[in-house]
Amino acid sequence: MSISRRDFIKNISIVTIGLTSFSRLLSSTSILLSPSSLNLIKDPKGVLNLPEEFSYSILSKLNDKMDDGLNVPDKADGMGCFKIDDDHVVLVRNHEIGHIPLLGNAFRLKNPYGKKMKRYIKKKSNYFYDSSLNKTECFGGTTSLTYNIKTKKVINQHLSLAGTLVNCSGGKTPWGTWISCEETVKSKEGKILKNHGYNFEVFPSSKNKLTKAIPLKEMGRFRHEAVAFDLNKGYVYQTEDREDGLFYRFIPKVKNNLKKGGKLQALSLSDFRKPDCRNWKNETFKVGKSYQCEWIDLNEVESPQDDLRKRGRSKGCAIFARGEGMWYADDYVYFVATTGGKNKYGQIWRYLNNKIELFYESKNKKTMYKPDNITIAPWGDIIVCEDGRGHDRLIGIKPDGKTYVLAENILNTSELAGIVFSPDEKILFLNIYKPTMTLAIEGPWNQL
Repeated sequence: MSISRRDFIKNISIVTIGLTSFSRLLSSTSILLSPSSLNLIKDPKGVLNLPEEFSYSILSKLNDKMDDGLNVPDKADGMGCFKIDDDHVVLVRNHEIGHIPLLGNAFRLKNPYGKKMKRYIKKKSNYFYDSSLNKTECFGGTTSLTYNIKTKKVINQHLSLAGTLVNCSGGKTPWGTWISCEETVKSKEGKILKNHGYNFEVFPSSKNKLTKAIPLKEMGRFRHEAVAFDLNKGYVYQTEDREDGLFYRFIPKVKNNLKKGGKLQALSLSDFRKPDCRNWKNETFKVGKSYQCEWIDLNEVESPQDDLRKRGRSKGCAIFARGEGMWYADDYVYFVATTGGKNKYGQIWRYLNNKIELFYESKNKKTMYKPDNITIAPWGDIIVCEDGRGHDRLIGIKPDGKTYVLAENILNTSELAGIVFSPDEKILFLNIYKPTMTLAIEGPWNQL
């Protein structure tokens, strides 16, 4: 008889509460028990507190010179990790940079990529989404970093998507590319020559290759945050970073080819009229309870009036409080509502087979405060990046809803972002948002 990792974890969680010293592999399924608590060791370098025997290395930081001659820009957000071969991975990271008005010679001085950017645009202008006359005021995009996981060395860094705005999070496709999401609906005006608010597909490369920026318009124009793919059906789920945002599903016409277009829908709940899932006024939705869903077709998805969510709401779609990070694991789609819950400390929802469940809702800032990017750890727990006030942390959430602190940013009060494990599950990659810093965390993961 076969058993899924999800069911395995559910079954063992009952009998393993309190056995926190039991920290080895449990069976040939390679499932690990998570910790009930961890003691963090203060970092003498003043960057990141980690558990004992864990360490980090800084792979990249703001203004480092990249191999294409440009500087590493600021505001590193969501990130994906892609295997190139047994020795190398490519990290594709978003940079949440918005519109920067530039006048006269200010381009040379103020653009976030350094002095060589103007010459770079002239050479690569056909690859930029929004640019003109060898200039742009749209400095969002992605950079890619090639890392040798054996020698622990950075091999290459380069700009990989350009001419976009406010690239916040995104998600990895089943065919090995990265979807970068614009968290803005900036319209064509002045020196902004095109509408924004789209997803873009980025092709990971270990060389200085810039992906041509082509908007995936039929996936909708709204304040995108993250995407997650149903590996079985090919559906794409999307979050919207608005306090009255919807939870979207995109059904491609051609599986594994988003450029061919498709149908956009938003989630509703079968037994509720215009459901408000935020739990701000009334705790309508209970942790651990599942609710039957249905999907509502949406039209005019390019939404020139930025009213897609409002039109969806009028059709009965559910609203969530700032949908942000998302991850697919064991057939579930997990997603964050950053300001959900009575105290607006945050919620985590999960969806499976037309049912949605409030998996976790924070009642206390100490347990979790304003979740953002998430991933699923090799041992089955949800790992959450906080984006609150103060020193943000990585929070682990066990299958039974108990939490623990895995890391703490003591460098500054910037959010943590871009959390993703290497394909061999031995390295946890992480961004400090501002100033940009990309870290590789290693340690005895198999002993947690």
